[in-house]
Amino acid sequence: MSSRTLLEIKNLVTEFHTEEESVKAVNDVSFTLNKGETIGIVGESGSGKSVTSLSVMRLIPNPPGKIAGGEILFHTEEGVVDLVQATEKEMRGYRGNEIAMIFQEPMTSLNPVYTCGDQVTEAIILHQKVNKKDAKALTIELFKQVELPRPEDMFNAYPHQISGGQKQRVMIAMAMSCNPSILIADEPTTALDVTVQKTILELMMQLQQEHDMGIMFITHDLGVIAELADKVVVMYKGKIVEQGNVMDIFTNPQHPYTKGLLACRPPLNRRLQWLPTVSDFMTIDDNNVMHETNKSVAEVTNSLVITPAETAKKHETLFKQEPVLQINNLKTYFPINRGVFGKVKEYVKAVDDVTFEVYPGETLGLVGESGCGKTTLGRTILKLVDPTEGQIIFEGNDLTDLGTKEMRAYRKEMQIIFQDPYSSLNPRITIGEAIMEPMRVHNVFNNDEERKAKVMELLKRVSLLEQHFYRYPHEFSGGQRQRICIARSLALNPKFIICDESVSALDVSVQAQVLNLLNELKEEFKFTYIFISHDLSVVKFMSDRMIVMQDGKIVELGLADEIYANPQTEYTKDLINAIPKGEVEDIKASLAKKKGSAAVV
Repeated sequence: MSSRTLLEIKNLVTEFHTEEESVKAVNDVSFTLNKGETIGIVGESGSGKSVTSLSVMRLIPNPPGKIAGGEILFHTEEGVVDLVQATEKEMRGYRGNEIAMIFQEPMTSLNPVYTCGDQVTEAIILHQKVNKKDAKALTIELFKQVELPRPEDMFNAYPHQISGGQKQRVMIAMAMSCNPSILIADEPTTALDVTVQKTILELMMQLQQEHDMGIMFITHDLGVIAELADKVVVMYKGKIVEQGNVMDIFTNPQHPYTKGLLACRPPLNRRLQWLPTVSDFMTIDDNNVMHETNKSVAEVTNSLVITPAETAKKHETLFKQEPVLQINNLKTYFPINRGVFGKVKEYVKAVDDVTFEVYPGETLGLVGESGCGKTTLGRTILKLVDPTEGQIIFEGNDLTDLGTKEMRAYRKEMQIIFQDPYSSLNPRITIGEAIMEPMRVHNVFNNDEERKAKVMELLKRVSLLEQHFYRYPHEFSGGQRQRICIARSLALNPKFIICDESVSALDVSVQAQVLNLLNELKEEFKFTYIFISHDLSVVKFMSDRMIVMQDGKIVELGLADEIYANPQTEYTKDLINAIPKGEVEDIKASLAKKKGSAAVV
């Protein structure tokens, strides 16, 4: 075995036991991580990726879980240690010091009652046995290294006072504080803007080169893996179905599941009728046996292409109509600084003099980084936030000055699907009741029996089962919860729906299914959408036209394909360049860059 080997995982089995059954979340998994190497572990939620990483850290909660077999061999300067057999005291010496982890959700990983600086200094004092003053100096140096603005201010800031990208940098600084041999990154960029994601990935690669770390990078997005990894491990239902070097996996995937993951990402160079999903490459029968379709990624995607002429013909019909929604000089300001007598001295201009229209049957995409004003604009259009100035005209009716009572009549026609399906569902009521509730409020149908029949119909329409009516939100996956929220928004037969980051937290395969569903429903019920996202590839796939927002203003508005092909502003160009595309050229460039850096080192 090479002296550069850091970690060997051999035949790892991790089980979870409930009263009813025993589940092998990780089932006979084996791979090797070397110094200076990045292994990308990919798969959908429930594939066993995170449980693999938690097993390495020995953070599996027992009960209900336990490592039931296999070896986790960590190669140290002194020799080889099997982490499965290590005592809890020994593991405390390895965790953070030798093997560090960046968790998926930085807000839940950081303690809200301590400053960011205190949390990093605590880790340094614990592992490096230095005094508080030196630990503070080291922390500020780390904050500079991870390119946090105003490091001294960041040291004294609490987690809720900084952005998601900044919180993730604090987590990276904490993970790097002891110069670990291995860094495990569990979905560290999932909920971040593409531009922030790009800088975080570049930062991790830079730190890896400086410290010759081994990185286990866990994600569901193969586009990210293409630009970061040397080797790829594809997991499905607890097992490794394929592993190899990054170029082989991307150019010649062997397993149908890998093909599905590669195909379901929205393409940027052409327009498809719908996105391929894993089921286009494999199906599972009632006996849990997999059947391949034996189709290549190219075969499936080439059959779905829409020609530019077909798109132009559709747009010609679309834009001949009268707009369903007109937004004129809309402003939404929030006061942030008041004088001695309560007079406002300063505002955040969340939406700043915005004008556009939306046509019946159109999907208008709204894209930009966090804080650009896109969500506030969506909420202002629905009068969930009161505008400061301007006009909101829906089907010829001016909604701007209507009160809550008068707006109720329009709520049936205008709906929203929120970003987080869990927090937008009441955990105490069944999902059947949640979908039925708006029908009761608006007196749709004569009685609950008729409403229940409608709910059952809607559940089937979003690919859920009738028996799901009686279940609670916590009993569903993220993708299923998003389908429930879609069903609820359909309950009142609206004409216009705002989708606010409604797929940003989903696996790419589940995201593809939800995007296809939204497009099917649009055709079936003749909806009009405003589709809000920070992911330009998703917006381009969904949208006829696209608005790019920055600092509350529209910086670009036009046909989605044209904006992507010929962006007019540097800001839009940056957004496009930051999208992880997963092209062969990107992989070659990334590998060449790593080789060059290694040669320099």
